[in-house]
Amino acid sequence: MPEQGTDGRTRGSGRRQWAVLAVGAVVAVAVAALVLSTVTGRGGGPDGTGTPGATAGGGGSGRAIAERESARAAFPGGLARQPEQDNQAARRAADARADGERTTADQIDQIADQPVATWLTDPSESATRSVVRRVVRSAEQQHRTPVFVLYAIPDRDCGSYSAGGTAEDAYLPWVRSAVRAMAGSHAVVLVEPDSIAQIHVCERLGQDRLRLLDRAVHELSGHGLTVYLDGGNEDRVPVATMARWLRQAGVDRTQGFATNVSNFYRVDTERAYADRLADAIGGDPHFVIDVSRNGQGWRGTWCNPEGAGLGQAPHVTGGSSRLDALLWVKTPGLSDGTCNGGPAAGQWWESYALALVAHRRQD
Repeated sequence: MPEQGTDGRTRGSGRRQWAVLAVGAVVAVAVAALVLSTVTGRGGGPDGTGTPGATAGGGGSGRAIAERESARAAFPGGLARQPEQDNQAARRAADARADGERTTADQIDQIADQPVATWLTDPSESATRSVVRRVVRSAEQQHRTPVFVLYAIPDRDCGSYSAGGTAEDAYLPWVRSAVRAMAGSHAVVLVEPDSIAQIHVCERLGQDRLRLLDRAVHELSGHGLTVYLDGGNEDRVPVATMARWLRQAGVDRTQGFATNVSNFYRVDTERAYADRLADAIGGDPHFVIDVSRNGQGWRGTWCNPEGAGLGQAPHVTGGSSRLDALLWVKTPGLSDGTCNGGPAAGQWWESYALALVAHRRQD
């Protein structure tokens, strides 16, 4: 009967309309949740770093994280030696040889012959660009990778032995200037050793320091450079605290972090610390370790300790772990400061250099 049929169709059509509305509501909620997670992104976790469950490349963290390169890709061709003009040990060895001090020259050659990082400490943009271009040109001729250390952040070393750096408003222009000279060189850049770990004992640095480093990472990104932030060293800052600070400083947009810079901890214990720190950061950051003077391990102080020795030869790893390279970041023979009989920080101290050679670790 038509009316029955009409009534039946009307009731069926109503049910279908409600079903469509219900499905639409579910879809709307799902879309809203997706938009909300995209907008909030890095702030969903208990410490503002996102929730588990994650985006591509984020290692399950929910954060946007850079794709980390293999060790060989990060250091194409291996480690470049400095040109003689920038190699303080080589210059001193040449002077000693010219003066007939062959034994001294041969000992200092054990430092001069190794690839050592080039520290950029001069607040002058033009002087810094000149050094960068010279080192990059030399590395290109060797078909190897130069390693630079940015070390001119305002309030450097919290006013201690290595005090200095640029003016507050001059730092980012200085970084940009250095980056322009490095761009396309595949250089490795270690950003401001001590700059993060020192917050633990220099509270005035705080969040302003982390924000400045985050902006420096932005300036360094997108130019074909491999960047590592300050990872401190074992027994200095609690791992959870250091991980949080590194995330705030932009480590997710870099290759990772550097540890043991200018310090003396053994590779095995320092590597264990670095692995714990990488786990705490999340996203599988890589790291490098300074082994320039750790041949005899920790000697009770970070400042010109007696009995320290050269570490193993610097080299890029095979890439089977997060450890990318063992580097000579600190130039052996340069003083840590006016402590334990040393000259001013960064000055050549020959008797200490010769002692490092004498106590060198034998691989």
